[in-house]
Amino acid sequence: MAIEKILFPSRFRELAYESLETLFPLKNAGLKEVVFCHVISREDVGFVPYGGYLKEEANKLREEAVIRFADWQKSLSERGIGSKVIVNVGETVHEILKAAEAEKVDLLVIGRKKRVDGPATFIGSHAHKIITRSKIPTLVSKYMVQYNDQDATLTKINRAPFEMPMFAADWTERSGRVLDLIATLKGVIRKVFLFYNIDERTLEKSAEAEIDSLRVNIAEKLQDYCDRLKADGIEAEPHVGAGGMLDELIRVSRERKASMVIVGNTSKDRLLSNILDRSLSYQVSKMSELPTLLVP
Repeated sequence: MAIEKILFPSRFRELAYESLETLFPLKNAGLKEVVFCHVISREDVGFVPYGGYLKEEANKLREEAVIRFADWQKSLSERGIGSKVIVNVGETVHEILKAAEAEKVDLLVIGRKKRVDGPATFIGSHAHKIITRSKIPTLVSKYMVQYNDQDATLTKINRAPFEMPMFAADWTERSGRVLDLIATLKGVIRKVFLFYNIDERTLEKSAEAEIDSLRVNIAEKLQDYCDRLKADGIEAEPHVGAGGMLDELIRVSRERKASMVIVGNTSKDRLLSNILDRSLSYQVSKMSELPTLLVP
């Protein structure tokens, strides 16, 4: 499944265009079209239940969005990438997911493009809801972020998210789909880090000999994944962590200078919000300073 069509919602916040620029290299992997989406809040057009909204104000806001997108469309056209614009009045999450389904896009790009001097998490309520409901690969974009590392506050700009991604692997069918997706990005990716973590519970309950056997088994499976990617012409490198999954994933991603984290999106399997909040896909999106690609 190649990424040929992307949905890029925007509220024209600071660094939104710079975030769009990080997607331009996907042209080398088959990107053909970007669909821009802007949702006008009902509150912005005087919406009243059963009374409709101010159509003149909606048309004015719609024209403003179209004009702003036109400049972005020109940049895409210069690079041989097509585009279209969708502007609707409604509830943000619903309209974005509706557009993604109607346009049959291969990738949905969400998230605040700049997060500094704010909460310690990297996604807001809209992104949280979209992660929960999205049925397609979803990229949580984080162009400029501040984060804490060893008691220091650092600023990071994620200019080339697809260059050196780290994939948190398991041995499920979902992981196979992720590998298939990575293989289509041969023209963009320089190296992939394949990561698997031995959790604390396993370490506590297992004897030393069992852990040694487990390590060998994991190493073999990771190497199989590496060989599969290398056969597709993509350099791959295995890494094993031990301890808390989120902490280890973030630690290794920083050590290896990964440009993105790719995880299977388990959110749609979670029926209760408190369980969703503990899912790896949500936690990585929330806590890692790197752009996060969630694959269902």
